[in-house]
Amino acid sequence: MAYLYPLIAAIIWAGNAIVNKLSAGAIEPAAISFYRWLLALLLLTPFILKGIICQRTMIYPYLLKLLVLGLLGMALYQSLAYYAAYTITALTIGIIVSTIPLLTILLSLVILRVPPTVGVLIGSIVSFSGLVWLISGGQPTTLLETGVGRGEIMMFTAALAYALYGVLTKKWAMPIPNWHSVYMQILFGTITLLPFFLMTKNTALNLDNIGLVLYAGIPASVIAPIVWIIGVQKLGANKASLFLNLTPVFTAIISILFLHETLHTYHIIGGGMSLCGVILAQSIKRPLFNRKPTITDLEDK
Repeated sequence: MAYLYPLIAAIIWAGNAIVNKLSAGAIEPAAISFYRWLLALLLLTPFILKGIICQRTMIYPYLLKLLVLGLLGMALYQSLAYYAAYTITALTIGIIVSTIPLLTILLSLVILRVPPTVGVLIGSIVSFSGLVWLISGGQPTTLLETGVGRGEIMMFTAALAYALYGVLTKKWAMPIPNWHSVYMQILFGTITLLPFFLMTKNTALNLDNIGLVLYAGIPASVIAPIVWIIGVQKLGANKASLFLNLTPVFTAIISILFLHETLHTYHIIGGGMSLCGVILAQSIKRPLFNRKPTITDLEDK
């Protein structure tokens, strides 16, 4: 039963990649980004605002960090994904998103000073090769002539922003209840998106886009995080994180069934290599370099 929680979250987030693609042309990226987090903020306010007010003195010293997290995880990540959806498929979005765990590990090497492992080295090479194969449509040499597309660059930047978000969340480890932290990040994300929303000419909601906003604002922004947190509490972070590797698989299935996207061989090869690289980085823990024993290690013995 506990495994259902992260599984449901992975399926919902996979569906959000489809929403990203459907939103292209139906609603401006700045509009859906703002509406999404505004809706989530309004839904969470009755349950969380009272606690925020009661613990405001605890939260105040961390406002700048919460602002940065809100900018990275709520505003920048999703906004770039909506823009990228204009030129790349939902399949490609799902595969690039699947590299976030690996990007998180790589950033941790620099920011958290986590020792590199053999898995990270091998996984990085395999995943990078898979992305090159995917983006080039199975013909890597063409990248030398045409370069990488704008959509792919935007989506990779979005994934990198979310990976940085995850690393900074661990680095700062603020003594604030989890949902209070998330609420403040959503608040700052919404505020950050407001100027871009006001500068957008067409922000109208209609029958063609209201469903997309509702899905992005409720299941993807509220329900999925809730069931994910429950899953982490029941299974632990390591076991729960394995379900994120299923997200590109669910994305592929949904995009083929509902968007009628074509699954090409380069999707399977490139996506499979990227996923294998992530799994290798997560599972092979052997240190890349032989670390000399420290005084602490000798004392422990």
